[in-house]
Amino acid sequence: MGIIGAGPAGLVAAHVLLRSGIDCCVVERNTREQVEQRARAGLREHRVADYLRGHGLPCGRSTSGAADFVCEDQRIRVSYRELSGGFTRWVHPQQLLVRDLLTALDTVDRSPRFGCAALAISAPLERPVIECADLDLACDFVLACDGSGGPSARLFAAAGLPPATRRHRCDWLTVLADVERPVDGAVYALHRDGFAGLMPRAGTTARLYLQIPAGGPLESWRERDIRDRFARRMGTTAPLLPALREIAEVGVVRMRSSSLPVARLGKLLVAGDAAHLLTPTGAKGMNLAIADAADAAHSLISWYHHGDPGDLAGYSARRVEDARLTQEFSGWMLDLLHVPSGPEVLSGKRETIESIAVPGPAGEAFAHRYAGSGAGADNRVPLPEVGVHSA
Repeated sequence: MGIIGAGPAGLVAAHVLLRSGIDCCVVERNTREQVEQRARAGLREHRVADYLRGHGLPCGRSTSGAADFVCEDQRIRVSYRELSGGFTRWVHPQQLLVRDLLTALDTVDRSPRFGCAALAISAPLERPVIECADLDLACDFVLACDGSGGPSARLFAAAGLPPATRRHRCDWLTVLADVERPVDGAVYALHRDGFAGLMPRAGTTARLYLQIPAGGPLESWRERDIRDRFARRMGTTAPLLPALREIAEVGVVRMRSSSLPVARLGKLLVAGDAAHLLTPTGAKGMNLAIADAADAAHSLISWYHHGDPGDLAGYSARRVEDARLTQEFSGWMLDLLHVPSGPEVLSGKRETIESIAVPGPAGEAFAHRYAGSGAGADNRVPLPEVGVHSA
C-alpha cells in the first residue's frame, strides 16, 4: 500500500492498516516539523472520536454539548447533546492528533518519508507507481490524501472527472488566540455587519472567525480592528466570553467548496481534500477526511485478508454520498450564519435558530448532524465497526 500525504487522513489509514498486518508506506512532501505544527481543525465528531478511540488513539476532551447562537443581541443555547440523545463533539487539535499518529507509526518502524514529494502517479488502472524525485514506489493500491493540487487531482482531470466547485460570496478572517479560560462550546454570532465565531481548542487556545468581503486583503486587518469587530458582533454576549489575551496568528480562509464525482480511479483511492473541499462551517472537513480514511482502510483490509472486493467496489459511491450529505449540512450552516443585510433577514434567521433549540424534528436533526452522531438523523455512511474484517 502506498499513501500520499501525512495529514490526519493518510496517517489514520496507515495506523489502521499496519495494525491489521498490511504493510504500507507514507510519502509526505513537507518536513516532520512542518507537519506536526500545522494548526488547523480542532473539533471531532462523535463518530470519529469513537472510531479513533477504538483504534487506540486519544480523542481529546468532550465539549459541553451545547452551542450558543447570538442573533439580534439575543443568546440562544442549542443543547445538541440532549437533543441528540447524548452525542457530543470532542476538542482535539489537528497537530496533537498528527503527533499521536506519528508516534504510533514510529513504534512499528513505519514513519513517513518526509521531504519526499509525490510528483506523479502512473498506471493507476493496473499496478500504480508513486513517482518521487528519488523514489519510485510500486503499490497494489494507492490512497491519495494529497489535497486539491496534488498528482491525484491531475489524474482525475485527465480522465474527464474534474471536481464541481463553488466560490462563496464572502471569506472568513481566521484568528488563533490565547484566551483567559478554556472555551466550553462554539459561539456563533449573527450581526448586520457579518458573522463572528468563537471555537474551542486545546487549553486556553481558541479559534475566532470574522466574515469579511470575498477577496479582501489580509494586510488591512490590525489587531485592534479584530478585537473591536469581534466584540461588536458578539454584542452583549462579548463580556461573558473568555477575554482575548494574545492574538498568535491571523489568516484568511478563501471560502470555496468542491467535490469529485467519484473517489476511485482503478487502484487509486482518494480521501480528504483530494476528494472534496469544505468550508470551516460546522467543523466537518477533517472529520470527513478521517471518515474517508476509515472507509478506505476497512475496504482494503476486507480485500487483503478475505479476498472480498465488495467493500472496495462500493468505496467511491459511499464516499461521494457522505461528502454530499456533509456539504449539504455545511452549506446550510453557511447560509444561516452569513448575513447580507437588513433586520428582517436577522429576524428570519433567529426564528430558524429558535426552531433547532427545542425538542422536535428540526432540533433533533440539527443535533445529530452537528454532533456527527453517525446514528439517527445523521444519515451519513456509518464508520466501520472496530474489529470488523480485522486480521
